[in-house]
Amino acid sequence: MEFRTQMKIKKIGKRVLVHAVVAVTGLLTILPFIWMALSSVKVDREIFLYPPKLIPTVLTFSHYLEIVQKVNLVRPFLNSVIVALSISASNIFFCSMAGYAFAKIRFWKRDAIFGVLLATLMIPLQITMIPSFLLLKQLGLLNNYLGLIIPSSAGVFGIFMVRQFVKNIPNDLIEAATIDGCGHFRIYWHIIMPNLRAVLTTLGIFTFIGVWNDFIWPLIVMTKKTMYTLPVALAMLNGEHGSDWGLLMAGAVLVTAPALIIFFLTQKNFISAIATTGLKE
Repeated sequence: MEFRTQMKIKKIGKRVLVHAVVAVTGLLTILPFIWMALSSVKVDREIFLYPPKLIPTVLTFSHYLEIVQKVNLVRPFLNSVIVALSISASNIFFCSMAGYAFAKIRFWKRDAIFGVLLATLMIPLQITMIPSFLLLKQLGLLNNYLGLIIPSSAGVFGIFMVRQFVKNIPNDLIEAATIDGCGHFRIYWHIIMPNLRAVLTTLGIFTFIGVWNDFIWPLIVMTKKTMYTLPVALAMLNGEHGSDWGLLMAGAVLVTAPALIIFFLTQKNFISAIATTGLKE
């Protein structure tokens, strides 16, 4: 009895320790976002008080009103929405098709081609920026939505992630569909796609957040202010209005909020995809 009691105490102690570590880690992770959100509704003199005050004494939404009045963020917001949704949708479609092909269709040098694709992940983005920019310039796609969408319409990481999930789909389903006369596209659309809801949701979230927060490539491709995406437009606040940290914090909240909302709305599928990672047939 004493041994069982000691084992239960140890097990409870381990659980408490694990939960405490997770709680502290989560708090440290979310603390900068809490500080950012609260600083956006502080008056300027309270942002740099020492010792710092987390909770503002007086709530003010003047920074958000100033952004709306002085900086027209409607067009940059729409630009970001159009680009992020277009790239997310194209990645879901093309990466799922490529993942199915590399997982279930046998063709010449399939594994070698896939290996070359994976090797491209080791190439830094900065190396391909100049050739990509010159190519887009020759095609007349600068200051054009397609200049942002086409180069990012399919990602190697997305292909790899979908391929790993498609490999777990039983071959019997595909063989039965083939016997019934289904072609590759019908198999992909009616059998593969319904089984990839979780992983495609995860891919869409990753892609959307990455594109939504992207700064360097939109800054290079879009040289007209009317074509700026939201991160680029907000970055210009520092140059136009000085170091107004309240204004910048309010802008950062506006950039972060859509990504957080999308994550919370789709977190069930996201968690399901993470939980099923590594399962085999």
